[in-house]
Amino acid sequence: MLYLTAPEQLDELLPNEPPYRADQVRQWLYEQPTLDIDGWTNLPKSLRDGLRNQLWPFKVELEQRADKGNTVKWLFRTPDGISIESVLMAYPDRVTLCVSSQAGCAMACTFCATGQFGFDRHLEPGEIIAQVAYAKAIAASGEFADGPRRLNNVVFMGMGEPLANYARVRESLRLMIDVMDMSARNITVSTVGVVPGMRRLAEEPWQVGLAVSLHAADDELRSRLVPLNDRYPLAEVEQAAAQYFEAKGRRVSIEWTMMDGVNDDDEQAKKLAAMANRLHAHVNLIALNPTPLSNDKPSRQRTIKRFAQVLEAEGANVTVRDTRGQDIDAACGQLRVRANA
Repeated sequence: MLYLTAPEQLDELLPNEPPYRADQVRQWLYEQPTLDIDGWTNLPKSLRDGLRNQLWPFKVELEQRADKGNTVKWLFRTPDGISIESVLMAYPDRVTLCVSSQAGCAMACTFCATGQFGFDRHLEPGEIIAQVAYAKAIAASGEFADGPRRLNNVVFMGMGEPLANYARVRESLRLMIDVMDMSARNITVSTVGVVPGMRRLAEEPWQVGLAVSLHAADDELRSRLVPLNDRYPLAEVEQAAAQYFEAKGRRVSIEWTMMDGVNDDDEQAKKLAAMANRLHAHVNLIALNPTPLSNDKPSRQRTIKRFAQVLEAEGANVTVRDTRGQDIDAACGQLRVRANA
């Protein structure tokens, strides 16, 4: 498979071709990805035919669209039967892709559809990058309502815990930044608090963003929602986030899924504000996308507004995020739940 081969080793797949052919293939894979290999017009047809079945390391099993076509979700299926989800979202000022880094997830967060399936395996760097390339091709093809767009942002907020698959995620970051020429500042890695991975990421050369999925501001509640908190409690997560801020000079984001009657009261808001202020962090609030395997419900809009007001009154920076694509199961893992129902 082309994307499962490091770009520096593509010539090994083309032993009977002149050296410049590998450079041409590399350009099509990473700089100008297309959905169909027939678009690689500077390669002879015989070579295109030979590479045709090696392009994507998955097939598109399901595609769903919402928000007038501006949100697209895919369920990809790999040759070994593993399912991967990606979501592409077009906004007036940007196009963002949410990628998966694992098939399934071992973190077992109670409200997350992916965690309800358990863990299958890590994704290889090429499987992560192929999601990015596929989305770049779709965005550039003119399928959005306002025509061709450029993929600006990539967020590791799909299936899996990125920092539990550190080496492969690191390589995919290298490929995006050094080979695909994407801005590191437009890439965000999200974690539920894998502290060793947070510390390692702080030592990397790239200015990628870090988002910490907190969801609770005390250890008792957080351990119930995010079992990893028993291993890396809030104090350690906060310390690692502070280290990242100091190393990169970039504001850390705190992600907070709003769940009705669970983590949406004033006490949680005040505790969250205190932590956000200590970290100079920005808080993103988003209503829970309900999953068929959980009884948790999204907070009501008036509750979310009140929670945000308490945060602001306490001096914290906060944004209430759109809930995109509820009608197409857009939260990570939901499309897989639906497909296997």
